[in-house]
Amino acid sequence: MIEIGNLKVKGVVLGPMAGITDMAFRLLCKENGADLLYTEMVSAKAITYRNKNTEELLQIADEEKPVSLQLFGCEPDVMGKAVAMLDEMGCKCDIIDINMGCPVPKVVNNGEGAALMKNPRLIEEMVRAASTSTKKPVSVKIRKGFDETLENAVECALAAEEGGARLVAVHGRNREDYYYGKADWDCIKKVKDAVKIPVIGNGDIYKPEDAKRMLEETGVDGVMVARGCQGNPWIFNRINVYLETGKLLPEPTINDRIHMALRHARMEIDLKGEYIGIREMRKHVAWYMAGFSGASKVRDSVNFVESYDELEKLLNYYLQ
Repeated sequence: MIEIGNLKVKGVVLGPMAGITDMAFRLLCKENGADLLYTEMVSAKAITYRNKNTEELLQIADEEKPVSLQLFGCEPDVMGKAVAMLDEMGCKCDIIDINMGCPVPKVVNNGEGAALMKNPRLIEEMVRAASTSTKKPVSVKIRKGFDETLENAVECALAAEEGGARLVAVHGRNREDYYYGKADWDCIKKVKDAVKIPVIGNGDIYKPEDAKRMLEETGVDGVMVARGCQGNPWIFNRINVYLETGKLLPEPTINDRIHMALRHARMEIDLKGEYIGIREMRKHVAWYMAGFSGASKVRDSVNFVESYDELEKLLNYYLQ
């Protein structure tokens, strides 16, 4: 159980993923047992500019709650202003999260994302600016460090806590690791042992047994599933059942995956229209079909699909 502010939620969490955790996917994960949902990351500066393209990223359905809205930026005054504006706009999020782990060059080169881990004092200032601008709890998501010469997750977590953070999520890889190699859960444990606020562990959660092992080995308050739920929203319920009963629910069948992919596509189309929705689905379809016979053919063919009817025809061929 995670306690953050006045919120009390169970600890199986959907992690933020740019271009993936939009409302459609979040709703599917919620239906399948995710206890807390993170949005795609949103530019704090874009909010202060009232950028119209950002408005879609701020939309949250009542059925999703509780939801953590993730912001990125590197200027405390801008972050504070953006957070205050979210309250004025009536944003339905329950938590404000500051991204301090994104490894993408265009983000890092701008001093944002994982680049913040180079400057723990700035982390404290960023969190304080956000936490004093809203009554909602503020959290951060960090990594093990920036690179192997600067593995300072504990220092950064303590700085965030000092600034008023009410929760910290830790990805057990350096920025330089991106998403490769094995996640270091020991660094997550060190953060958990060092701070008084709740800690969520992130990295290499692909099956229910992984979630249980992370909880046992690190003592974290919750586990965050990111890449492990791509094409697999069922994992949240499977983890919850396993943690509560020790029972391993069966993996979804090929038919389960096809039906979910088509439902996901309909939801994307409802949100974004067919042209954008279908193109958004291309990567998701590849993930839904991964590991099954014909997956490589589907992966190749789906890149040429331009309508729901074409997608349905492609996937129904593989129904059993």
